[in-house]
Amino acid sequence: MARVLPFSAKLGFGVGQLAEGITLAIFSTFLLFFFNQILQVSGTLTGIALGIALICDAITDPLAGSISDRLNTRWGRRLPMMAGAALPLGICIIALFNPPAGMSELFYFGWLVVFAVSARLFLTLYHIPHLALGAEMAQDYLDRTRIFGFSQFFGTVGTAGFGFLMLTFVFPTTSETTHGLLNHEGYLALSVTAAIGIAVSIGLCVGGTAREIQFLPVARFNAAERLHPRRLLREVKTAFGNHSYRMLVGGLFCAIILLGIEATFMVYMYVHFWGMETENMRWIGPTMLCALPFSVLLAPILTRQFDKRRTLIGLSVIIITCNNVMICLRLFTDWLPQNGSIELLAMLLAFIFTSALAGPAVMITLNSMFADIADEQELLTGERQEGIIFSARSFSIKAGGACATILGGIGLDLIAFPRGAAPGEVPADILFWLGMIAGPITSIIGFAILLFYLGYRLDRTRIAEIQLELSQRRAIQQPDT
Repeated sequence: MARVLPFSAKLGFGVGQLAEGITLAIFSTFLLFFFNQILQVSGTLTGIALGIALICDAITDPLAGSISDRLNTRWGRRLPMMAGAALPLGICIIALFNPPAGMSELFYFGWLVVFAVSARLFLTLYHIPHLALGAEMAQDYLDRTRIFGFSQFFGTVGTAGFGFLMLTFVFPTTSETTHGLLNHEGYLALSVTAAIGIAVSIGLCVGGTAREIQFLPVARFNAAERLHPRRLLREVKTAFGNHSYRMLVGGLFCAIILLGIEATFMVYMYVHFWGMETENMRWIGPTMLCALPFSVLLAPILTRQFDKRRTLIGLSVIIITCNNVMICLRLFTDWLPQNGSIELLAMLLAFIFTSALAGPAVMITLNSMFADIADEQELLTGERQEGIIFSARSFSIKAGGACATILGGIGLDLIAFPRGAAPGEVPADILFWLGMIAGPITSIIGFAILLFYLGYRLDRTRIAEIQLELSQRRAIQQPDT
């Protein structure tokens, strides 16, 4: 019978996701807005810069995964890389929001490329080993869902909680600015707070999971084989030879494009399309946090009742629907209350709550499914490939995010969205196309997502068979270790 992880190990692993949650809030909510609306860099250049960072980051994912799979230290394969990434990641976050004043648009473009690429690189050196560690520690079918539930909980707390704190205490509406997020001085406090939060999160994760090193499965690989592009290509090719893995990665790639375009437009939608001040915007994060405990508890229940594939498909349909209903009602009907009304805010928060109820459960289920695939890969190839498997998963997220960011930035320029515009000053036709791109147009991708997930083949019965065969194989090999 597979060992079930103690609560302390799940908690330590989960706390580490705060670092990624904070970084996600930085890149998805604040960074494009800062360079486009504060520094006056065009949406296309800003989107291209962030896309370059994601592409470079995606390329390094398999490298980080391969290194962490084969690292052999007294502290295990993952923890040294995780600990070493904390300080440089924080420094890069601070640098991003504090470029020299009075420089040209091209200078700011270059500054964004350099430090966004660097920040993404150091995040990869932490993020890939961290995910692989979770799959490596959890061996039980349902325990995998639980441990990734912890990480999803803290990741969402990091993203939503950081946004709430910033909008409440750093970017309140004042008489000096037309909108709180247009306060240039606030971005120094934002970046320093983020850097401190990231360092604390990673430190707690490393300390909280160190005891589990003694229980991790023995990694088997050819130690004489040096790091080389051919080796990386072979390892990635081996992972993508798995049909269920291809289906998950393909569906996730499409989902990230869809959600990435929506995220790129999110701040613009709240500020200009829905006419929300920061005092109203700040309640988005707490609403998501209110849904989070239910989502974390819901994921194991649903996967036990309906299996992981059905759970994934059903929750994805809910998210796609919730993210579009309000936008379509505003674009094509006059049924919604006026912008600025408490009724409209309540309706928006209700759909955000429902989407937030499904969203974390989707990611928990996905990560648990990737961990199941690691077992199947060990059975087929004889090697534990958690690092490569999660790096290719991360690659799909970042490649999809790069496409979404570039497309989103270009979209802002195509609809001629004005730079530095105050709420109420954007023409109605531009707001219409802003809503169309953020809602109905991008949601067409949702059909591709569902088709990919339908192709996933592993179920509870097959995983039990695989784990039984692995246990028998390890029992035979044990005397030789």
